[in-house]
Amino acid sequence: MTSQSVAAEDKPLNQLSAREIVDGVARGACSPEAVVASCLERIDAREAELGAWAYLDADHALAQARGLGKCAKPGPLFGVPVAIKDIFDTFDMPTEMGSKIYQGHRPASDAAAVAALRAAGAVILGKTVTCEFAGMAPGRTVNPHDSSRTPGGSSSGSAAAVADFMAPLALGTQTGGSVLRPSSFCGIVGFKPSFGTINRAGVKMAAEALDTIGIHGRSVDDVELLYDVFTTGVSSQGTTGAARQGTTGSARQGTTREEAPRIGFCRTFLWHTIAPETNDALDAAIAGLTGAGAKLTDVDLGQEFTGLGPARDVINCVERARAMGFEWNNHRDKISEKLTATLKKGFETPFTTYIEALELAARLRGNLDQVFGNNEVLLVPCVPGVAPDGLSSTGDPALQGLWTILHVPTITLPTHWTADGLPVGIQLVGRPRGDKVLLDVARWVMSCLRGQ
Repeated sequence: MTSQSVAAEDKPLNQLSAREIVDGVARGACSPEAVVASCLERIDAREAELGAWAYLDADHALAQARGLGKCAKPGPLFGVPVAIKDIFDTFDMPTEMGSKIYQGHRPASDAAAVAALRAAGAVILGKTVTCEFAGMAPGRTVNPHDSSRTPGGSSSGSAAAVADFMAPLALGTQTGGSVLRPSSFCGIVGFKPSFGTINRAGVKMAAEALDTIGIHGRSVDDVELLYDVFTTGVSSQGTTGAARQGTTGSARQGTTREEAPRIGFCRTFLWHTIAPETNDALDAAIAGLTGAGAKLTDVDLGQEFTGLGPARDVINCVERARAMGFEWNNHRDKISEKLTATLKKGFETPFTTYIEALELAARLRGNLDQVFGNNEVLLVPCVPGVAPDGLSSTGDPALQGLWTILHVPTITLPTHWTADGLPVGIQLVGRPRGDKVLLDVARWVMSCLRGQ
């Protein structure tokens, strides 16, 4: 397999950002086919060790790239390879959801999010490994920085593929912490938009009141490029409002704010769970941000918020059990022990307990203005520490799940690394529907902390 190996920036094409790919294709410095071929070369070299892909057809990926030449108007993702978590329907690839029940399953149509990517000119590179039904039973993927450690989950293959330069962008989903946790463990940017921002039609549902489609990328700019595609709409000609191409065809670059943001530092009621490396990362982040002029204040969630962890667990178990009625009744022997325990707990939970959990979450969402005060975003721990040893667990989702149930936008940033070369992400939390402000502040934070 051959490819155009370097771009004008003297980087292998598989290492280009999504924005660099769009710009390079528009300038004629590279072609969509060459970019895809370079990604496939990286996959050939690394997949046997990493195990990130549930389905990959190199010929089909290259054919998609060649077919982009027939587009009348290049879209904002023109030529960008995107990896898709294997719970999203794809009409031209299997959707197996990490389960023996769905081996070889071929949907008739694309999920809404996948259709939007194709309309924007993206190449659907393949399907990435997911934990069984986007739960906690891991697949075969390992951490790209240490193959003896978990990559996190459930969007394990998506995060690992982006971190290992197999694809510049990937889609994942988060019910507890399934976008942010693997992104933190793998050392990339993971973004969970506000609940309901990206249409979930054609995605295998886990917990309807929690599930959120998220984005894995290697930069805030790339994440925002994909976010804009989903939130501004793509016409049949492949253009968007916010990510519209100019006369040169280059994608709009995100701007870095000049004014330092107002940031609340919230240890949360889970502070006792964090390891020294997360403590160190947050201390260093606070020092760096205040040194750059950010205004940081301490924020306390209050006692009632401690009920969110148990409430999220109740909602997750009950809604997963209801969503998997067919599989439970017809293929129970093919469901893992971990998921079986979750479903049993859901079936046994009284409906009144479930309603109480929903009501608590709704009530506390109404208190968020008071929590944020005058702050634009909150700085909080993302994960207890580095990716745990072993592959039997995907790590603790509690520090991410707290914000998932509150439906707010969150992002993890790869700002800190241990002496052993393992990433420790920090988490920023935005106000309800404050996604664009969160992305703007995240870009500012990265510019301040990069290299720490």
